[in-house]
Amino acid sequence: MAFSVVSKKSKKTYYLHNRLQKLKGGQEVTLYFFAGDVRAEALDALPAGMEVIENERTGLPMLRKKKK
Repeated sequence: MAFSVVSKKSKKTYYLHNRLQKLKGGQEVTLYFFAGDVRAEALDALPAGMEVIENERTGLPMLRKKKK
């Protein structure tokens, strides 16, 4: 089951996904994003040390590192 968040503003459900992106220097980074549908890259849980916040203006969820 994919990790999901319901927007407080729009009441829409968003699912957490990730993908590997290769940078120009050859380094690979993991990108996390929310989508309105479940895809093959969907994650079952939040990555360690991350938390979900919601943009107050747009209602879109975002992932960020936990504050100490």
